[in-house]
Amino acid sequence: MKAQAKAVPASPGKKKKKNWKHWLPFYIMFIPGFVYLFINNYMPLYGLQLAFKQFSYQKGITGSPWIGLKNFQFLFATNDAFIMIRNTLLYNIVWIILGVIFGIAVAILFNEVTSKLAKKFYQTAILLPYLMSMVVVAYLVYAFLSTDTGLINNTIIKGLLGKEEGISWYTESAYWPFILTFVQQWKQIGFGMLLYLSSILGIDQAYYEAAMLDGASKWQQIRKITIPLLKPTIIMLVILNLGQVFRSDFGLFYQVPMNQGALYSVTQTIDTYVYRALLVNNNLGMSAAASFLQSVVGFIFIVTANGIVRKMDSNSSLF
Repeated sequence: MKAQAKAVPASPGKKKKKNWKHWLPFYIMFIPGFVYLFINNYMPLYGLQLAFKQFSYQKGITGSPWIGLKNFQFLFATNDAFIMIRNTLLYNIVWIILGVIFGIAVAILFNEVTSKLAKKFYQTAILLPYLMSMVVVAYLVYAFLSTDTGLINNTIIKGLLGKEEGISWYTESAYWPFILTFVQQWKQIGFGMLLYLSSILGIDQAYYEAAMLDGASKWQQIRKITIPLLKPTIIMLVILNLGQVFRSDFGLFYQVPMNQGALYSVTQTIDTYVYRALLVNNNLGMSAAASFLQSVVGFIFIVTANGIVRKMDSNSSLF
């Protein structure tokens, strides 16, 4: 009998060369993103030492003397420390909750629209505020709230209600927590809606068809199918947003209230306080210390929230 011919394995060199050629296009596509990530996220890490130094333009970052934690003291050694920390935390916590509620609600409503023309119109209307510069938003808010020429004072308060004097919006701090919340949700709801809508579109329609055959109402379908299946997306977005809980939108808190001193009690946040302090002191070390502290607190919030989620449901945690 003739001996069976044995298959000759490919040489390791040829196999390696073939795999390298196969992955080469992916490596090339990866290069621009990696370069951007390295320049934008990793190179600035060298400047973190500024938070612990008395920066001197003449000596540079490396030559500037170390001063320990003194740069962090200005955030807490002031009467405004409690106000700015309270405002930063409470606004962000409220906005995270409202972002989840309104984002899911708008995504569900948008998913129910069947007309393609109506979908394009609503999508444009909802996303347009998100694409606007905060400077433009600030002037739009001013057009509504201006004491003399504002639409609300002239049309609603004086015209419809018949009052002789309008409200001085930019000197009354009691209104601004609601104004800032409305503007923030109006501007961000489009982006949040897209994230939840993408998850809703990925839900198998067989679930809804089975529920309809069982006589489930639309509200029951939302409560028993849509929201439970959105749980991973909700948890992921909440955890990521908690990483920004010690930061604030500078434009929203500085430009929209027009930097009015009478409103500092409800518009002063860590970012606006640092900016105003730098205008007076021009101290880069203080700014670096504030950013470093915000990053550390955000990291702690993310790790803590993810740990709690992992204990409750390991499949829903990020890591």
